[in-house]
Amino acid sequence: MKGVLLVNLGSPKSPEPKDVKPYLDEFLMDKYVIDVPYLLRALLVRGIILRKRPERSAAAYKKIWTDEGSPLIVLSKRMHEKVKKQVDIPVSLAMRYGEPSILNGLQELVDQGVTDVLLFPLYPQHAMASTTTILVLAEELRKKHFPQLTFTNVPAFYNKPDFIDNLANSIKRHLAGFDYDHLLFSYHGIPERHIRKTDVTKSHCKIDGSCCNTPSPAHEFCYRHQCFETTRQVVERLGIPKEKYSESFQSRLAGDKWLEPYTDIEINKMPEKGIKKLAVVTPAFVADCLETLEEIAMEARHQFLEHGGNDFLAVPCLNDDDDWSATVAKWIIEWAEADKVQV
Repeated sequence: MKGVLLVNLGSPKSPEPKDVKPYLDEFLMDKYVIDVPYLLRALLVRGIILRKRPERSAAAYKKIWTDEGSPLIVLSKRMHEKVKKQVDIPVSLAMRYGEPSILNGLQELVDQGVTDVLLFPLYPQHAMASTTTILVLAEELRKKHFPQLTFTNVPAFYNKPDFIDNLANSIKRHLAGFDYDHLLFSYHGIPERHIRKTDVTKSHCKIDGSCCNTPSPAHEFCYRHQCFETTRQVVERLGIPKEKYSESFQSRLAGDKWLEPYTDIEINKMPEKGIKKLAVVTPAFVADCLETLEEIAMEARHQFLEHGGNDFLAVPCLNDDDDWSATVAKWIIEWAEADKVQV
């Protein structure tokens, strides 16, 4: 029997430091997030970062927390419920960090008789710190707890026509009536070394301004290329001229060279360039979360206005949009029925 496990990032149980700290520990101690040797990672995370970061992060989470809980969890659950109503196989929801866990999600499927699982990371673009860590952990759990299961992995869907249509239509709908000067595509940042580590050719990804535009097998796992390709297809679909949009990367950590340009720096420079009405879309996420709601919709907006901007619009993620939920359901049905096709 077939079943599906949708997997997103995750969230603390509450916006209190006591719950944020273990969440950050699980997240930052992931070797695919901070990819340095264990002892150094433990020193950085548990010896330095976790001494002060939980309080700061908790304050940020409190800004976006709702009566229902974490926006990421709430929105993911809503989308999950819509998808379940459109398919006739079991679909569970899990988070890479926190609850509901991947272990619990797999157990839920097994309890319903599932033996063949479609692992569905809810990330449009492939990255070590998002897609890879989900697939690796799921496989570790399969070997340890569910050896009877078989997995099929959903690849990055950054360029799938259905996704591009959903994203483009959502952007168009939210931009209606907002006569923007500029549309910024802000993607989650990752260290440049992650790009090179995922380069299957071991030589193509030079991050030199041309490699992402030069066809290569490396693009199957190149986050940077996939971000640029998402933008290219969306602006082509919407007919946005080159001078009215750009791309940047947010949420960097100190100490490493991360993908550039940086969102905060770019936004702060825009008013002096004559950009007074700015819209920002965050296509690396399918559900609004701390990075979109606090970092962009609140902090980036404040900085833009402080530097002379007049109006700022944060375009929501796809969240539980009916068309997006239908697209996810469609992909699930196509997978579930693939072996039923008579050739």
